Amino acid sequence: MNGFKLLKLLFGTAVVFFLLAPLVAILPLAFTSGALLGYPMEGYSTRWFQELVQADAWRRSIINSLIISVGTTALATVLGTIGALGLRGNQYSFLFNSIKTVFLLPMVVPAVVLGVGMQLMFARYDLLNSYTGVIIAHTVVAVPFVVINVLAVLQSVDRRVEQAAASLGAPPYVILQKVTLPLAKPGIISGAVFAFATSLDEVVLTLFVAGPNQRTLARQMFSTIRENISPAIAAAAFVFIVGTILIALVMILTQRKAAAQQQ
Repeated sequence: MNGFKLLKLLFGTAVVFFLLAPLVAILPLAFTSGALLGYPMEGYSTRWFQELVQADAWRRSIINSLIISVGTTALATVLGTIGALGLRGNQYSFLFNSIKTVFLLPMVVPAVVLGVGMQLMFARYDLLNSYTGVIIAHTVVAVPFVVINVLAVLQSVDRRVEQAAASLGAPPYVILQKVTLPLAKPGIISGAVFAFATSLDEVVLTLFVAGPNQRTLARQMFSTIRENISPAIAAAAFVFIVGTILIALVMILTQRKAAAQQQ
């Protein structure tokens, strides 16, 4: 048994190392003083983080990413929560599973296919090269994450709590506002976090529907890699990773707080 545990430990360590090795290799280069990505490093400097703030292209892309991600998060959270409330019911019914599959399709359809379809549709409604178009495009792929998280929490909510509120004379909108949504809050927050991270990382749809004025950080990184491999990319990746870690911490704290409230 001890040998089996040791084998599992070694295997888990190897998997973690395999996943983290590329990050360990690239992140230190964000602090290089040289102009090229490569080892050995010439020295240590924060010049590339300064370029993210000072260079117009990088600064504009960061601002665009925040605008689009916040807009996507707000829209996806509202639509995903409404969708989860509508899907709430008999999870074993054929209709439930069919509609749920439709909601989850953007997660499995190739992004290139979605991008081509959105480009054709948005051109018809004059939404190409606009913040609205990019937010809508990102919302399409972010809504499934909200639906999954909110629906998972709603399925665990005891309907008798809502029935008790109804028996005391509370109208449906009061039950929704005072009972259902507070109980679903952990799922809503988790879904919003996933939506924000999805929008922040999306590049394929952005290439199809965004214009030069809507260039996001992910698209800027992609373009920079094609044109000139600069250590600024490593600095941007460092910002991405730190942001992802902060998002994960928010999710963990939310889940712990929800578990503590349930106890």
